[in-house]
Amino acid sequence: MLQSSHAFASCAIRMVLWTKRRRRSRPITFGDLLTHRSGLTYGEFHRGPISRACAEVLGGQIDNSLGPDEWIARLGTLSLIDQPGRGFHYGLSTDLLGFLIARLEGVSLGVVFERRIFRPLGMRDTGFVVPREKRTRRAGLCGFDAEGQLTALTTAPGGHARAERPDDMTFESGGQGLWSTLDDYLAFARIFPGCGEVDGVRLLRPETCALMASNQLTSDQRRTAHMLGTPVFAAGHGYGMGVAVVMEPDNADPLRGRGGVGTVGWPGAYGSWWQADPSDNSVLIFLAHSMPELQQMASGIGLGAWSAIAKFHELASV
Repeated sequence: MLQSSHAFASCAIRMVLWTKRRRRSRPITFGDLLTHRSGLTYGEFHRGPISRACAEVLGGQIDNSLGPDEWIARLGTLSLIDQPGRGFHYGLSTDLLGFLIARLEGVSLGVVFERRIFRPLGMRDTGFVVPREKRTRRAGLCGFDAEGQLTALTTAPGGHARAERPDDMTFESGGQGLWSTLDDYLAFARIFPGCGEVDGVRLLRPETCALMASNQLTSDQRRTAHMLGTPVFAAGHGYGMGVAVVMEPDNADPLRGRGGVGTVGWPGAYGSWWQADPSDNSVLIFLAHSMPELQQMASGIGLGAWSAIAKFHELASV
């Protein structure tokens, strides 16, 4: 069954962004984007001017009528929430990273993914657009009504996605928007236990894979990282290049992954969860297709998927 998912990305160069109030202490690097230390954020994680400005200037996060160049130009008019390299702020870093990779390759991000990842790994059901002949296989998106009861949704909360993504949409970000299946997700996640190789197909050098799965944050950055008002990392976790990394298994939060040292993963906003553990060559994947409103989450509605993920991990670890 096809489900909406989240994307990936890579590499290193410099770019220029300015805050409205003050200059950056230094340019933003690809390393900053890969570790969410660019000073960019998701506006919806905050209240007040940042939230309004991101919504008004950038529009939807998954389906967007803006082209990549215009989106980047608009992003450059927004304030940074922090100086580049200073703190971990989960958000638009990965979206921007995807557009930059597409620029470097000279083709759309979907083409880059197909050529460099999906086709080599045999991921036949993953892409930004679901072909018409496969649309009957899509999982329905679920949400919650005012009473907290599960209900079918035709569009994503917050206007992130349309009921049907236009075939000619050029907005393909590195942060979200892919559709995939359990089998395809497994093929991708096996990159990490395989040190960059899956069934004889090498996508990454072992040293590159090891770098991605190594903590890049300082102890202070781990301690001060928050998302939606709660700490992002338990004592047992750090963050590598695009994935959370288990550093102390006994202290690790199951929602970020709780395998051996070097286990990587990241939960998805739509209820997906995965982890890959090189210490025992295992991959765990949990897929749901539910999306609560942020206000509902604040009041405890829609958290059942996260509880199910924790229970799933508990049972899988027995």
